Parts: sequence; C-alpha cells; structure tokens
Amino acid sequence: MPSIDLVSEFTHDEQRAALIFAGGRTLSYRELGRLALRFASRLGQGQKRLVAIAAEASEHAVAAYVGALQAGHAVAMLPPCDRRLWEDFLTAFQPDFTYRPRDGRWRLVEEARPAGDAEPLHPDLALLLMTSGSSGAAKAVRLSYGNLESNARSIAAYLELSSSDRAALVLPLHYSYGLSVLNSHLIAGGSILFPGMSVMDSDFLRTIDDGGCTNLSGVPYSYELLERARFRDAGLKSLRMMTVAGGALGPDLIRTYRDHMRARGGRFFVMYGQTEATARIAFVPPESLADKEDRIGVAIPGGSLGIVGAEGEPISRSGIPGELVYRGPNVMMGYGAQRRDLARGAEVDTLKTGDIAVEDQHGFFRIVGRRSRFAKIAGLRIGFDIMEQALERAGIASAVVGDDRGLQAYVIGAGLAGRAQRILAEVSHLPANLVRVATREDFPRLASGKIDYACLQREMLEGRTEIRCESGGPLGAYARVFYPLAVGRNDSFVSLGGDSLRFLQLALELERLGMDLSDGWERLSIAELANCQADARLAEHRHASEMPTDLVLRVIAILLVVVHHETLLPIPGGSGVMMLLVGYSLARFQSAHFLAGRIGRALKPAIGVLIPYFLIVAAYAVAWQAAPWASLTLTGNFGYAEPERHEMIPYLYWFVEAYAQTLLLFALIFAIPGVRKLTRAHPFVFSLGLLVFAAAARFSVPLFVDLGNRQIFAIYWVFHLAVFGWCAGFADTPARKLALTALATAVLGYLAFWESVWLGTTVKYLMIFAALLVLLYLPRVRLPAGVGRVVAQIAVAAFPIYLFHRFVPELLMAPVAGALPAPIFQLLAIAGGIGTGLLAGKALAGMRFLRGRFAMGGQPELRSA
Repeated sequence: MPSIDLVSEFTHDEQRAALIFAGGRTLSYRELGRLALRFASRLGQGQKRLVAIAAEASEHAVAAYVGALQAGHAVAMLPPCDRRLWEDFLTAFQPDFTYRPRDGRWRLVEEARPAGDAEPLHPDLALLLMTSGSSGAAKAVRLSYGNLESNARSIAAYLELSSSDRAALVLPLHYSYGLSVLNSHLIAGGSILFPGMSVMDSDFLRTIDDGGCTNLSGVPYSYELLERARFRDAGLKSLRMMTVAGGALGPDLIRTYRDHMRARGGRFFVMYGQTEATARIAFVPPESLADKEDRIGVAIPGGSLGIVGAEGEPISRSGIPGELVYRGPNVMMGYGAQRRDLARGAEVDTLKTGDIAVEDQHGFFRIVGRRSRFAKIAGLRIGFDIMEQALERAGIASAVVGDDRGLQAYVIGAGLAGRAQRILAEVSHLPANLVRVATREDFPRLASGKIDYACLQREMLEGRTEIRCESGGPLGAYARVFYPLAVGRNDSFVSLGGDSLRFLQLALELERLGMDLSDGWERLSIAELANCQADARLAEHRHASEMPTDLVLRVIAILLVVVHHETLLPIPGGSGVMMLLVGYSLARFQSAHFLAGRIGRALKPAIGVLIPYFLIVAAYAVAWQAAPWASLTLTGNFGYAEPERHEMIPYLYWFVEAYAQTLLLFALIFAIPGVRKLTRAHPFVFSLGLLVFAAAARFSVPLFVDLGNRQIFAIYWVFHLAVFGWCAGFADTPARKLALTALATAVLGYLAFWESVWLGTTVKYLMIFAALLVLLYLPRVRLPAGVGRVVAQIAVAAFPIYLFHRFVPELLMAPVAGALPAPIFQLLAIAGGIGTGLLAGKALAGMRFLRGRFAMGGQPELRSA
C-alpha cells in the first residue's frame, strides 16, 4: 500500500529529540518510531483501515498518526473535545478504529458495523481534515500521501528547516496549519516542543525559552495575545524564526515582528494557505516584506498561482482582480461527506480558493476581497451565510458580517442577543469574546431588496470600542458577588460557577449600573456585558420590568412555606415548588460542570446553603447541650430521629437535608464517565430516563420502607420533583416541552387525584404542576417596576427567610403568644419572619460585598484578560 514515513530516516539516532513536553518529558526519534510501529501493528495486516484520532498534544496522538500513515492506513485528526463533530464523523464516515482518551487512558477501539458493510478506502487516501466553520453535516478534505509529503518538504525547503530547528507548537493538531508544523519539522529531522499551555500563561515564555525553541508559528490572534504578554520584551535566546498564517495579520503587527526578528538576526514569514491545499499555498520571503505587508506573496516551491475571471478565463495582466487559483502536488483529492466518498481517487487538480486577488508587477499576489462571504477568525474559516442559517433554524432573523478580528451579528427582536451569541459561539467554535451580537429593528436594504451588508460592515467598524475594565462597573459587581474568586473580563456567570442566589444578587447589582439584562446574560462574558449600556428601553423599565419566571416562583414558594407553617392552611405546595426550582437551577447553572466531570465545582453552591444551616445546628447543640447527630449528618429527614430527644433540630429544616441529598445524588450519577458521555450526546433523553427512575423510586420505595407520615420528608419522596425541574432546564424545543408536560400530567395528576389522601395533597401537586408549566411556557413575566424590586429582594432572601422565619413566633413573640388574638399573632409572625429573613439576607450579602470591596483595594481578584 502507498504510505508516508515521516520519521524512519532518523530513527537510528537514539539521542535526537523528536517530541518534547512541558515538564521535561522527551521522546527521541527512535522511541517515537518504536511507538509508531507498535501502534500500526495493533491495526492488523492487509486491509487499509480508517483511524479517527483525538488530536491532542500528546505522544500517544502523534505516535498513532505517524504509525498509521507509515503502515499505509488513513487517519482522521479530530478535535478532542468537540462531541458533536465526533458524532457526525462516526455517523458519516464509519471509521474502523477510534483512538482517544477514556477514563484517563488512551484506548484503541475497533468500531462495530455489520459484516461486509465497510466501504473500501482509496489506496492513496492518507488524511481527513474537517472543514472549519461548518455547521452542517460532517465534511472532510481528502488528502493523499503525496499531498502530505510534497507540502511538508516544500515548507521545509522555503523555511530552510534542519535538524537544529525546534518548533514551539501552540496550534492544534486537527488544524492543517498546526499539523503542517509537525510534518515539516519531522521530515526535516527537527524537534517539536508542546508547551501544554496558552501563550497568555505566565510560564509560556519561560517554557519555550528553557526548551530551546527556535521557531514559533501562530495565527493572527496568537500575535495579538503575544503583544498582550509582552512577548518582544522576553529576549528569547534561541528564537530565529516566526511564521503567521490562518488569516490576515495587520500591517502594523507585520512590520513590528518583521523588525523585531530582523534586529535579532532572525526571520519573519507571512504565509497563506487552505486546508484544501494540505496547508500552505503562498509565502512572502522575509527580505521582501518591506512595503508588501498586504501581500500573501508568491507560490510555495512546486506550486503555481494564477487569477481567473468570472468565466474561468486566465488573467495575466497585473492589477486586474479575479479569483485566485492554485495548482500543485499538495492540492487535495477532493471533499468527502460519507464513507463511500473515501473510495474515490483524486478529482481536483486546480484549487479555486474563493478569494479575489490581484497580482502586482513583481509577481506578488494580494487578496482584495471574498468571492463568498467568509472570514478567517482565530485561524478558523467562518462562513457568514452558514452562521445566518444556524440562527434561522433557531427562529432568529439575522445578518452576519465580520472580519479577521471577529464575528458581528445583527438580529431582529429584543432579548435575542444572548441566545444568538451562544448559538454562534457553538456553531463557529470561536471564543465568545470574538462573537458580538446587536439588536436592530430592521436591516438596511439595497434597491433590489437584498440586505446591504456593506452598510452593516461599516456600522460594525464604526461601532467597535475598547472595553474598559473598571472596578466600579460590571467587573467590580462580579468581583464583589464572587469574592474571593479571581474574576476577569473573559469570565461569565456560568464559568465562575454561579448559583441561583448569586444570580439574583448579581442581577440586582448590574441593574443598579443601568444595564439591560437580556435572556442568557449569565453565559455572556463580563467583556460583552460591559458593552451593554442602558438604552431607550430603560425609560420603559422605570415603569415595568421583566423578570425570569423562576425568580417569581421562588418568591411565591417561600411565601407559601411561611404562611403554611404559621397558619396550617391546606397550601403545602411551597416546598415542592422549591424542590422543582432546585433541579431547574442545577440544569441552568451547574449542568455544564456536571457533564464535564467537574463535580466539586458543581457542588460549590451548596456551601452558601450549608454554612448557615450548620450554624443553626450548632446553636441548637449549645442550647440543648447535646449534639443533634441526625441534623449534623443531614439525614434527619429519614424519620429515625426525634427533635424531642435532641437527636435532630425541628422537622421544618428537612428541605435543607433533601437539598443536600439531591446534590449528592446528582454528583454520584455524573461521577460515572459513561453517564456523562450519554448525557452529553442526548441530554434531554437521559433526563427523561432519570425522571422515570426517580418516579419509580417514589412509587416503589414506600412499599418496602415504612416511615409512616414522615416519609413525605424523605429524599425518595421528593427527588422526582427536582428531576422534573432538571428536565425543564433541558426542554428547549416545543416537542420536548410537550413530552415533559405529558409526563407531568401523568405523574403529578396521579399523585394529586388518585393517591391523594386529603385536600392539601391535591393542592400541593396541582401547584407544582402549574409551576412546571410556567417554567416551560412562560420564561419571563412582566411586573410593575416597584413590584419587581420587592420580588427581587424577597427572592434574594428566600433561603434566609426559610431558615429564620420560625424564630419570630417561637422565640421573639413567645412572650405575647397568649395576649394577642390568633389572626393578629399570625399576621405579625408572617411579616416578622419575612422581615427577619430579609435583614439576615442583607447582612450576609453586605458582609460578602464588604469583603469584596476590601479585597478590590489591592486588586488581586480583577484580571484584565
């Protein structure tokens, strides 16, 4: 079978380093060759196989890549953490093997398929690289062994690479540019250092300097980050060459790094390429960079560039624009969308780049526009039309523009910016700080009726402003609420591990700053929020405001709890609604941590609940001169202890115990890697399965465990309510909402009417059912501004109200219990309990904010990037 051997020429040399990793781990060419051969032997003999490899910066991934190519197999290098792309690839291309980390180990898995169902692979097929920026079905660039070898040798030739070169590889291996750095250095006998950190990491410069790196390659965004890290002040001893590709680097930065490298006797290469040409197409020789900062240069050795007109006719005169075309041995075999496409041979000999270019009188080419609407942002090729289609599927009308510095979308409809920003970041794979969304009443139109994108592009350029980082603005609000966590402007509420309590506190802080918080603001970075200034709608907000429905439900629930505890009226649904909101809050704020295996971070919000609870337990222990062990172990709701014997504090605190047990159950469930994988693949389906399990426990456990009337406090009795809330957090389509509504009708309807033993039970489950419907179908509710402020304050203090409301009638008002008429006593007890909780909540928040402000005096927690 045809193959390519990137390392065997140097495997006799046991001392020659091939791969170096942060921390000093070094792999020689001989060791790499041995690992490559061992991996190839595991793929079997004879039939050509397709191997999908997780393209991590790891010796395992590199050895597998080298070994499979050396043995004549085909390789797909896939992003390690892009679950959706992996799923699409497995479905479309049916690889014979996958090689990726599982449970802390790299595992080679032979994928099962029906016998005789595997489509054959073309003998020349070597590598599949997914086209970047696509939101549709998996689409791959098919590259041959000849493509890889010719491009690697061409790059090594014009960069003059040798065995003395050592590259610092900061680009991903699933990206053609990053893979070309690996290929060209290996084929030249050089070495590659994997720093294992971002260029913004404080140890990055020291790591590559200590590692003796001579070469550093990056995309334009990398150079912006290097400037922030004061790279040019580092004085790296061994660096002799830097390269940039993956988009247009600004002329000022080109001149800056050209001069910087020239001053130290090194070279700076500006390059141009596409995955469809394996990696590189053109470069500007360093000595020709002066006054040619806007050029992509000349064709690489072995290739040729040309320009064609609208009908494909060649354009030979300088200065005449046309589509840039490239010919060379590195031009891809073609595209592939499914397994059977991999049996086809080479179908492309001339690559139409899609870029409009002109050639100057010296034979240098310059890009002047795009044939189709796309931009290269942070090294990714982002199609604006594809982004608009993704938003259209979500029911959002949009117009998307952008340039190499970022993506800008304009959407029609108030409150859609946050949702649109999340969709675009997910589809484009760009960091959120490179995706901006603004709302408009309408789009500018041309006489033809088409959207005037040129007008929007000008609006984008005119509207770009630097984000100021001030401790008194949004960043300061975040720092106070999340103290003592370090907070930077690229953080978001969700990334910082926010919970429902902090959500309320932060929302109040930001609204005091005059910020207009749209749906989904909790997922926006502080940088994006800093650009959200009060607008004309604030005049309307002075008279009315919109609040998330779950906050309103929280207030209703805590008020019902207080009234029920004082009056014993048959309205016991408040605690059930609170359990529903526990699950909804976990889905909304902590699910990302659970699904990523960050269990400790997902459990952090419990600290704010359990510390006050244990203080109350401690107070009872001091008063009783006995330790209430059932409450200390958070198991009093299982009915085995008695407050009268000082074994537990009063039963009204059962909710805290059920809350803690609910968190523990979710932690145990998502500690299992297989469960996390299944949930990431099918979050709503898994959630429904969990709901079925919880409902089954609710109906079956009481048949075997007899707790009498106390069973209503046990976790198995209420866990299904939390799971209903969790499911509501994932019910993001009409079909899912309808499915959950049907299940709730069956389960809660049965509990309300069939199993009901008194009126209160019916009221309870009907109230929970109504709350669930509101969560599903009414995400926000409009309230008068004054009412909204009161609701927000009570919602913030809901948990302190729950903890302290019974102290008022049982302690503070005990001396006058017999002197006041019952209705008056009850009204005063209810008002006093709510007031006490509000004061306690303000005291706790004030202490935290005061600590945050003191800490901000030294600025340790404010990070500017």
